[in-house]
Amino acid sequence: MTTMQIFGLQFLLSLSLYGLIARWYVAPRLASLPLPSALTPLLFLHASRYVGMVFLVPTVVGEALAAEFAVPAAYGDLLAALLALAAISALRAGWSAALALVWLFNVVGTVDLVNALYQGVRFNVRLGAAYYIPTFVVPALLVTHAMIFTMLVRRSR
Repeated sequence: MTTMQIFGLQFLLSLSLYGLIARWYVAPRLASLPLPSALTPLLFLHASRYVGMVFLVPTVVGEALAAEFAVPAAYGDLLAALLALAAISALRAGWSAALALVWLFNVVGTVDLVNALYQGVRFNVRLGAAYYIPTFVVPALLVTHAMIFTMLVRRSR
């Protein structure tokens, strides 16, 4: 198998795994909670996206990582983490704009991930030790983004 085929297989298997966990275990338990309480644990996962700043650390990703990929991916993840933290705080405080902030986070966070995946393929990036992020972490983030969108559409009426 080529490196890209291995990457694709690992990504799809992780996406499938997280999708099943979400459908069979997480979603049923969150369904009985009020919307702010159900959204909060999903947002906590995204609050850790500051880990994406590792794309700017040459000793982890190597000197050859294209800045055209690394900079937007790193700062996009940092922005998503900060928006997730703000959304958690707003939900916990019961702010009237809390759900709008969750929407903003979810759109920005999803676009950031999709763009990073596209740019990673486009630039044929080699991530060194950070390889686990797109093959193991990003699928979990995408599944939880989908869960958040679903909850917002179905339950915020």
